[in-house]
Amino acid sequence: MIKYFILFLSLTILFSNNSNAQKMNEQQIEVKVKELLNKMSLEEKVGQMTEVTLQVVSKKQGTKDQKHELDLQKLEEAVVKYNVGSMLNVYDVAHSLEYWHEIINKMQDIALTKTPNKIPVLYGIDAIHGVTYTKGATLFPQSINMAATFNRSLEEKAGEITSLETRASQIPWNFYPVLDMGRNPLWPRLWETFGEDVYLTTQMGLSYIKGAQGNDMSSDSKLAICLKHFAGYGFPLNGKDRSPAWIGERMMREYFLPPFKAAVDAGAMTVMVNSGENEGIPTHSDYHLLTEILKGEWNFKGFAVSDWEDIKRLYTRDRVADTPKEAVRMAVMAGIDMSMVPMDYSFYDYLIELVKEGKVPMSRIDDAVTRILRVKFMIGLFDNPYSKNNNSEVFASAEHTQANLQSARESIILAKNQNSVLPIKKSSKVFVTGPTANLLSVLNGGWTITWQGNEETLYPQEKMTVLEAIESRVGKENVLYSEGVSFNKDINSAKAIEHAKNSDVIIACIGEPTYCETPGNINDLSLEKAQLNFIKELSKTGKPIVLVMIGGRPRIINEIENLASGILLAFLPGMEGGIAISEILFGDVNPSGKLPITYPRFVNDFVHYDYKPMEVFDANVFNPQWTFGHGLSYTKFDYSELQLSSAAINKNENLIVKVNVKNLGAVEGKESVLLYVTDLYGSVSRPVLQLKGFEKISLKPSEQKTVEFTITPEQLMFIGRDNKEILEVGKFVITIGGLKQEFELK
Repeated sequence: MIKYFILFLSLTILFSNNSNAQKMNEQQIEVKVKELLNKMSLEEKVGQMTEVTLQVVSKKQGTKDQKHELDLQKLEEAVVKYNVGSMLNVYDVAHSLEYWHEIINKMQDIALTKTPNKIPVLYGIDAIHGVTYTKGATLFPQSINMAATFNRSLEEKAGEITSLETRASQIPWNFYPVLDMGRNPLWPRLWETFGEDVYLTTQMGLSYIKGAQGNDMSSDSKLAICLKHFAGYGFPLNGKDRSPAWIGERMMREYFLPPFKAAVDAGAMTVMVNSGENEGIPTHSDYHLLTEILKGEWNFKGFAVSDWEDIKRLYTRDRVADTPKEAVRMAVMAGIDMSMVPMDYSFYDYLIELVKEGKVPMSRIDDAVTRILRVKFMIGLFDNPYSKNNNSEVFASAEHTQANLQSARESIILAKNQNSVLPIKKSSKVFVTGPTANLLSVLNGGWTITWQGNEETLYPQEKMTVLEAIESRVGKENVLYSEGVSFNKDINSAKAIEHAKNSDVIIACIGEPTYCETPGNINDLSLEKAQLNFIKELSKTGKPIVLVMIGGRPRIINEIENLASGILLAFLPGMEGGIAISEILFGDVNPSGKLPITYPRFVNDFVHYDYKPMEVFDANVFNPQWTFGHGLSYTKFDYSELQLSSAAINKNENLIVKVNVKNLGAVEGKESVLLYVTDLYGSVSRPVLQLKGFEKISLKPSEQKTVEFTITPEQLMFIGRDNKEILEVGKFVITIGGLKQEFELK
């Protein structure tokens, strides 16, 4: 133990004193990368392209009943024999800060003392709403909720805090943000996205990157982010995870690529590849997307990493490669630089064979390794592979918790408030019921402590469920509780009905259990029959019902929507979500969330807010339950005096747009001011509305503010018939808060 401590201390001092990497500019990094590359053997290079999961080097897998234990012999085999350059993940249960330090330290000790060129290992983790795999971390609302805030500063703060707490775990690489477009509400990863809109997704992604990576990813409070999942993953034809999409080049460039392009321009240096396929081409074999567009058109200097086992699946699942070895060749030549193998060393063995056989040129290997080493230098690994500052003094601090709570507050959407049933008087006798009322897991969803996020016993007991938060807010003596139904069957509905009769207001918390990725696939977007029938029975009591919808997708509720006086759409508001919901229910917080998706009314009627004109032509109608941007408040906002800087602009001019917003009510409130543009005529049919600006403001009663936007010519461009960006002259309409003004581009 003393020997290990002395080794660790000496290495830490050595690398702490060597701050050259942190100070190196881009040119200096390129020189260092080239010098190192010239020293490396083929085996070392291919090892850098190989990523395996922690499970491969473990003696005991971490589960809820068993503590994880590293196998040092297997770890040395991975790092020394196979020259593995990257590792990831946990088995299935979050580790403590201290144990993460132990894992990373042992990994780097071997890399720095037993390998010829002492290249540190790059560790990656899915910290998608906070450090999901570190115990006690600040766990924010999921992405769909953060989008509902329409608040860039909150998302930037979430990135900042997540980065700091991930670095506190000694992990410098985060597989986030998800920039997939959530345009199929069935898709089980919808909640990992920022919703259906291109502009909103782009803006929230850029805000996260600014907070998480900033201008110096080598800082001990920043890290390297990884864009997921390049590209077109979020629009599967059948709504199932890892299933085919059919996205043409024009649609890909107009809807699915812009958030990634903006993120690359903002300095993103790693990209994870789409697990699915598009138009019959699995993305892990798509040279056009990975090399011609990403690395060619966009001049991306970072590296592309595969998703879990997806290179193997070119053979086992997709059958575009006729052998596992051919799958490796196909993926590497398409442009994948690092393989998340992740359970063995087959990629390593096959790729070495392919190079020796001349089927993969050394130039492709050198390109991939150059990209990987470049990121390792930029991330500060050569400066100090260990933690520079474990940030333990601020890990999950009160300040972080407060930022988390504020994000949850602003993410919850008041969808209906008939007869002002909300807020509820604190003196009321309330009956709380439903399957999501007394669980922490459902507030957080997947990627929380475990992959599926469903191990309720592992959740921190000091955090509050919706029920517990309500009891804390109004007193247990004013609260009745009975679960009533589970997600899909009756539990004690008869007892629940009796409680309902003895209450003033029913708070019914319904929705989905937790899920992540393919296990979350469903065949019917309708809410489970048991829950629908339960609400119908509750309505027979004649007591007002407030629905609290909790889950990752917009489950269809048209059968019961008219039975509810109030509806909150909470989605997945995170670890502080219970408190935030209770605050809104009883008026301590004024709701300000707005839908980042269109909430469908019917099972097969998935029409987005930015629909095309023919979708409302003849007998076609746009008839969702609630449209994108919908969200009520406990006060009323009035929009007036929409003004444009000019009625006509040239192609090199900006348009300044101003609008007044006034709070007409008696309580302070926050309002997301959304600006839409309509291109009235185009050589390609244009959407009826497109979000092109948003600002969130706070107004006291009777207060008025002028909100200003700048519309640039670039925001009026679209993808033309030749699949290239085009700016066409013509008439446009600006819409804000129901007000409209026309202008012309000359």
